[in-house]
Amino acid sequence: MAAGSDAVLERMMTLHPKIIDLTLDRMHRLLAALDHPERRLPPVIHIAGTNGKGSTQAMIRAGLEAGGAKVHAYTSPHLARFHERIRLAGELISEPALTALLDECVAANGGESITFFEITTAAAFLAFARTPADWTLLEVGLGGRLDATNVVDQPRLTIITPVSIDHQQYLGETLPEIAGEKAGILKRGVPVIIGPQAPEGLEVIEARAARLGAPVLAFGQHWHCFEDRGRMVFQDENGLLDLPLPNLPGPHQIQNAGAALAALRHLGADEAACEAAVTRAFWPARMQRLRTGPLAESAPQVELWLDGGHNPAGGEAVAATLARMPARETHLICGMLNTKDVAGYMRPLAAHAVHLHAVEIPGEKNTLPAEVTRDAARAAGLPADTAASVAAALSDIAAGNPQARVLICGSLYLAGQVLRENG
Repeated sequence: MAAGSDAVLERMMTLHPKIIDLTLDRMHRLLAALDHPERRLPPVIHIAGTNGKGSTQAMIRAGLEAGGAKVHAYTSPHLARFHERIRLAGELISEPALTALLDECVAANGGESITFFEITTAAAFLAFARTPADWTLLEVGLGGRLDATNVVDQPRLTIITPVSIDHQQYLGETLPEIAGEKAGILKRGVPVIIGPQAPEGLEVIEARAARLGAPVLAFGQHWHCFEDRGRMVFQDENGLLDLPLPNLPGPHQIQNAGAALAALRHLGADEAACEAAVTRAFWPARMQRLRTGPLAESAPQVELWLDGGHNPAGGEAVAATLARMPARETHLICGMLNTKDVAGYMRPLAAHAVHLHAVEIPGEKNTLPAEVTRDAARAAGLPADTAASVAAALSDIAAGNPQARVLICGSLYLAGQVLRENG
C-alpha cells in the first residue's frame, strides 16, 4: 500500500490520548466543520450487537447488490488494510481517495482532540455523501448510544444482532446495561430488526423501542429461521422461504442470515435477492478456509481455518461449528488480547480440540502473553503449549499429523496478521 494514507492514519492516532472515549460531542463538532455529510447519506441501515454485525451486514449487502442496488458499507476493525472499512458503491475505497479524505478531515478538525475512530468515521461519511448509491450500511464500532456512527437522525432501519457480555470496561457489567447501550441506536418511528437475544437483553431493547414508537420485528415473534434437512427455512408475515444454508460456515450464521433476511424482506426484496444474501456473502476471518498462500502451502495437507471471534459467545459459535464438521484431529493456534474473557472463550472449545498452541499477536501492545493463554487453555481442560509464531505452531502440528485440522483463532487482530502474511 502506498505510504500516503498510512502516514495520515498514523498521525490520526496521536490526536487523542485514548483510543476509545465514548461521547458524541467531538463527532458533532467535526461533522459541522465538514458541512454535515451525515445528513446527505443514501438511506441508512444501522447495525449494532455484540456478535454477528459484520456477517449480517455482508449478507444484507449481497442481497441488495443482487437486486441491482449500489451499496456503501462501513465496518471495523479492518483485518489486513484500513481500506476494507470503507466500501463505496460496492468497491473498496481507493488509496488516492482515502488519502485526500483523511487530509481533508485532519484540516477540518483544526488540531482539536478527536479519536482515531471518530475522525475516520467522519471521513467515511464524507465519502458516502459524495458518491451516489442506493443504500448505506453502517456497522457500529463499539456499543451504540455513544458510538461515532450514531449521528444519523433518521436511518431507514436499525438492526440489533445478538447481545452478550463484552467490552464491560466501556458498556457496563451486566447484560441489560450492555443491551441498553446497543439499543441507543434506535430512533423514533424507525423499525428495528432484533436478532435472538437473552430475555433480559430483549426486555431492555423492546422497552426502548416502545418509548420511541419504533416498530419491532423480533426473532421468535415476527420472524423465525432454522435449519431443516440441510436447508435454511425463514418465515415471516410475508410467508416462507426455503433457501440453501448460508455459505458462511457455522450454525450461528443461520441467525445472522435470519436478521439479514428480515431486513431485506422489510425493504421489499424478492426471493432471488434473499437467496443471494445467504449464498453470495463473503466475510473474511469468520471460519474462513485458507487454501492458498505461503502459510497454507507450508502444510499442504493440513485443513487450515481462520476465525476472529474473541469473546465467550464467539467461542461457543466456533465450538458449534467444529462440532458439525466431519471428524478430524483438531488443533488450535490461539492468540488473544488482554482485554478479553480468555477463560470464557476457551471453555466451549476444549471439547473440540486435542491441543492448543498459544501465540502472542505480533506488533499488538495489548496482546496476552502466550503463557497466560496457554494456562487458560490448560485450566479449561485443553492440553496446551506456547509457540513463537503461527508459522512455527503450524509446522509443529503438521510434523505430528500432516492431515490435522488447524484453526487459528482468538482475535481479529491475529486474523488480520495471518491474512497479511498469507497474502
